[in-house]
Amino acid sequence: MERFAWKGRIKEGMQTEYKRRHDEIWPEMIALLKSAGIKNYTIWSDGRDVFGYYECEKGIEFAEKTQAGSPIVDKWNEYMDDVLELVMDPVTGAQPKLQMMFKME
Repeated sequence: MERFAWKGRIKEGMQTEYKRRHDEIWPEMIALLKSAGIKNYTIWSDGRDVFGYYECEKGIEFAEKTQAGSPIVDKWNEYMDDVLELVMDPVTGAQPKLQMMFKME
């Protein structure tokens, strides 16, 4: 099982809205993430800083390609643009991978 972690920053004053949008995440977005082999997806916040983590049953490359080729993801990213600051990798179309520094199982 490959793991993926990303980070971002919620725009000033938009924490409540960011949380609301994820509380009401679109069913088609959940279906797309599942079809990409993504599971155990969690997002944590520390003030405006957010950290996301998920596991990729079909591998990170498959998950990235599935998301990058999806109009649903494009629509979600556009929907979130006014509340979230993300740096995107121009090659993969996804957030740059964070480097794992420690793992305990």
